[in-house]
Amino acid sequence: MLGIVKNAHKHLERVCVKSNNRQYSYQTLLNKSESIAVDLLAGKKDLNEQRVTFLVDPGFVYVSIQWGIWRAGGIAVPLCVKHPLESIKYVLDDTNTSVLIYSEKYKDLLEPVLNNNNIRCIKAESFTNIFGSLPVISLDRRAMIIYTSGTTGAPKGVVSTHQNIESQVVTLIKSWEWEKKDHILNVLPMHHVHGIVNITLCALWSGACCEFLPKFNAKDVFDLFKNKEINIFMAVPTIYYKLISFWKTLPKNEQQEISNTLEHFRLMVSGSAALPVSVLKYWKSISKHTLLERYGMTEIGMAISNPYRGKRKPGHIGQPLQGVSIRIAEDNGKISKIGEPGEIQVKGNNVFKEYWNKPKETKESFTKDNWFKTGDIAIFQEGSFKILGRNSVDIIKNGGYKVSALEIEEVLRKYKYIADCGVVGLPDEEWGEIIAVCIVINTKSISIDELKEWLKLKLPSYKIPTKYNIQKELPVNVMGKVVKNEIKKLF
Repeated sequence: MLGIVKNAHKHLERVCVKSNNRQYSYQTLLNKSESIAVDLLAGKKDLNEQRVTFLVDPGFVYVSIQWGIWRAGGIAVPLCVKHPLESIKYVLDDTNTSVLIYSEKYKDLLEPVLNNNNIRCIKAESFTNIFGSLPVISLDRRAMIIYTSGTTGAPKGVVSTHQNIESQVVTLIKSWEWEKKDHILNVLPMHHVHGIVNITLCALWSGACCEFLPKFNAKDVFDLFKNKEINIFMAVPTIYYKLISFWKTLPKNEQQEISNTLEHFRLMVSGSAALPVSVLKYWKSISKHTLLERYGMTEIGMAISNPYRGKRKPGHIGQPLQGVSIRIAEDNGKISKIGEPGEIQVKGNNVFKEYWNKPKETKESFTKDNWFKTGDIAIFQEGSFKILGRNSVDIIKNGGYKVSALEIEEVLRKYKYIADCGVVGLPDEEWGEIIAVCIVINTKSISIDELKEWLKLKLPSYKIPTKYNIQKELPVNVMGKVVKNEIKKLF
């Protein structure tokens, strides 16, 4: 029996999920997921790693389908509810999906693929209560495929085994001290490890409650907080920024009520993108919490984290999680000295099995001695790792210098007229790359000349942008992460 299912039997009467103004017990989840598993099996003994894709909103239905797929021996392939049909068809074709589960609200979107004779299409609302025997699932079997676009080429399906997922979950539960009395709010997309693993699976493994808010709205989030049930919150930097912006618009008495509520939370985490120090400091002034920053990606789950207990260093991601090995390596494979930048490389049970049907890309993503190459550049200093950026988009090679776009962004955000910014490198014959910045301003206009003069006091000349573009907002993906390649197109 899978660990997460086994644990659920310890908490049968406890509430596991709250969604759509209803609450569901672990017993209800076990019953529903068993019924879905039996239906998927359709008389077979085991799905034997058939791919089952599903397009449903976050909530109890999502969780019961995910568990049902696993309990039937299938590979769960969650689809993004915001993706267009072409992106969905790509996943269906790439995985050679045998079953597609969908909610009624997505029927019109999926209409062109619902008549595919090679795919069994099931409406999520049609599952009935049927029970039967289920296969025994070993931990080395493939469990999930999550698609990550990366920076170049076609999207790749990241394959995780049950062992990979359990390793990721158990490590976070120990490190962040999850308990069954915890109650977390999930506002994140459920085709991404942040929402699936860090929030939902960690809560359900612990016997805790995971409450879903299908669509983010700052007022709704604060209203739920004020119910004083939720004590853990995890989000991306963009969400914290939006919460801060909304909080600023409230009357003083409402601001104080929210601050008093937040102060009693057990844990608040930020991840999936670099957290601006300015956002961290303002959130602390509101909540009395220093957001816990951590580092991970689809292929490895979480690998590095600031401590749950102990000092958290702004702008840093902390130390390796228990059971995860980390090293910093140079381009030539040589291990970097302490204090020198290099690529983060990871080894451990948390690391994914393969890219689906891409043996060449899988092999290239590992070193000869089997360390996964993340492509993220970091430095280890004063006992903690600090991300300098993504090798392909955040490290700008300007006239022989390797410049961190994240460092420049952090300085720019301190300028009084800048609300947000995104720094990129643009190809240049003379310099290799020149530094360009897209900025969002909090005033009617801004003097670029005055900004440049201010930057001269903060940065060496080779780190000062030479091209500027003002936009109303930065291009972001469904996780709220700034898309640097879209910024480049603006120039």
